[in-house]
Amino acid sequence: MDASVGAHRAGALGRIPGARRFDIDGALSDPASPLPHTMPDAGRFTEEMRALGVNASDTVVVYDAAGVYSSARAWWMLRATGFDRVAVLDGGLPAWIAADGPTEEHGAEPVERGDFTARPRDGWFVDADEVAAALDDPDRVVLDARSAGRFEGTAPEPREGLRGGHMPGSVSLPFTGLQDEGRMLPPDELREHFERAAGGRKRLVVSCGSGVTACVLALGAELAGYRDIAVYDGSWSEWGLPSGRPVRTGR
Repeated sequence: MDASVGAHRAGALGRIPGARRFDIDGALSDPASPLPHTMPDAGRFTEEMRALGVNASDTVVVYDAAGVYSSARAWWMLRATGFDRVAVLDGGLPAWIAADGPTEEHGAEPVERGDFTARPRDGWFVDADEVAAALDDPDRVVLDARSAGRFEGTAPEPREGLRGGHMPGSVSLPFTGLQDEGRMLPPDELREHFERAAGGRKRLVVSCGSGVTACVLALGAELAGYRDIAVYDGSWSEWGLPSGRPVRTGR
């Protein structure tokens, strides 16, 4: 499945033959939420997966045109709804093309409906109140996947109306530092990054701008051996809104 978002969604590089569109920018975001990329409810997710022809017995491979970016979000969404037979194509479409893999133009050919059923797992997605509690919990750490500049408030937010900075007590861990040319680092190197950021804590909450690259942290954490991981679905698109939620600038 092609889970590309934003400019990559146009499919300029084509697609892997037969790949279906995992539309995080559209059908696979909650239409009732004012926030971007939020998880739809179980009924909608079930319907969209069935329309894509996904069966409970299938193995799904997700990729995107940026390397490992929004494909991690698709991976996490499927895992969060009880579907474990899913993998991320390391390096994404660029790696596929570099390996002389064939591509084709995006199409909309019909597929036979699947029998997928979403069975949401508790705690895989968390809201702002749960994040606030995690910030006060000495056994948990909130990791921020945005760039250091956005975390410190020295670089502008790409979405209008958001404050700059970070949640007090959160730790910066830009998702780009977990990759090398669009591929995830080896598990031992990932473990070093997470141990340095988490300071020995094993219970992780990951956040970003809109819940997409937080899932790159979730993927990296799982590869590094962490098992207690939650994604803040609203991420900075929610926390950064003008509100009573505390924000700090600088490191």
